[in-house]
Amino acid sequence: MKKIELLAPAGDLERLKIAILYGADAVYLGGKQFSLRSRASNFDIEDIAKGVQFAKEHNAHVHVTVNMLPHEEDMDGLKEYLMELERVGVTAIIAASPTIMMCAKKYAPKLEVHVSTQHSSTNSAAANYWKSKGMDRVVLAREATLEEIKQSAKNSDVPLEVFLHGAMCISYSGRCVLSNNMTGRDANRGGCAQSCRWKYRLFEKNRQLNDDMHLFSMSSKDLMGADYVADLIEAGVASLKIEGRMKSAYYIATLVKAYRLLIDEIYEKGRLTPERMKWYYDELAKAENRPTGVGFFEGQPRYSGQLFGINGAGVTQEFIAYVLDYNEETKEATLEVRNNFKGHIEAEVFGPSITTTRFMFNDLYDMDGNVMEVAKTPMQIIKAKVPCKMEKDAMIRKVMVKDRREVY
Repeated sequence: MKKIELLAPAGDLERLKIAILYGADAVYLGGKQFSLRSRASNFDIEDIAKGVQFAKEHNAHVHVTVNMLPHEEDMDGLKEYLMELERVGVTAIIAASPTIMMCAKKYAPKLEVHVSTQHSSTNSAAANYWKSKGMDRVVLAREATLEEIKQSAKNSDVPLEVFLHGAMCISYSGRCVLSNNMTGRDANRGGCAQSCRWKYRLFEKNRQLNDDMHLFSMSSKDLMGADYVADLIEAGVASLKIEGRMKSAYYIATLVKAYRLLIDEIYEKGRLTPERMKWYYDELAKAENRPTGVGFFEGQPRYSGQLFGINGAGVTQEFIAYVLDYNEETKEATLEVRNNFKGHIEAEVFGPSITTTRFMFNDLYDMDGNVMEVAKTPMQIIKAKVPCKMEKDAMIRKVMVKDRREVY
């Protein structure tokens, strides 16, 4: 059986490289045309070509979202764009419009075409329909339960992709019209204004249900599917997808590293003990800035699976430094400062080939060799004596006690 794919988001070239270095088998990204998530730092063709080259050097693949639902005026340049994606070596496109799918099959036949989750495919009959139309993979609806995923995988003639981690749109399969209705920004053409996360006063007829100190918003908890990785592997799912093209490099590195280790350990040992799984929960929680739950894996989410009144994600301050270089003889690391920290604090390092290692910082130095009490200037380059092995492209975070895993 082919090993399950770990598919990670990439909002720009830096994040693409981080995702691949930290263990993603493939990345998905948006181009500057025909893609949703217009606020992401989307790629032009030159950057896509650079990303493809980097991916090939690391035996990884690049998928490009061509997932807008185009109106008549949006169609100009589609054929040429798809041909360019094929030319630079993109493996697959993720498409929601049958027009885009068929155009790709006609004019860029080397591209795989993956059917977007926006089509709400929740069963094998739907998946096999897309197979009959020549599609190469179907991304199942996020509303599918674990049992539905298992049955779909058992009876589908086409590989299936399943969302494993990240934000869950409050609308069914992401087909939201709130944004378009309220702001004129069409979520299905790349302009989502995230109206669900605005603050509202909530009324039942003329009776206000909230007080003005606690306004209402509509949002679900983020998905955290670590518990189901073994089930999805056993079911024969082809790909596990992390959401988050607008998330930070630190977020992507943390999640990709944890899920890479988890997938590999399950293949090596089978199902893991609850004690071992807790280590993975704790690792994943180090990137989370919103409460998490299990989405639809266990069925219709209950009240506790929603966030009423929380309209966005906070910003974690755990990520403090990026490792630019490491001298193994002198045990000196060259660091790029990301958040305020002092010398002689407890920290953790993790990297492409380093599993989370806890250590105590020694003295910090500026590039002139002067001792620093605190590193407080973002992107400043400094030196630090460290007692454990590090590597280029590793990341350092503060040690903070946190376990946000919630099951409902």
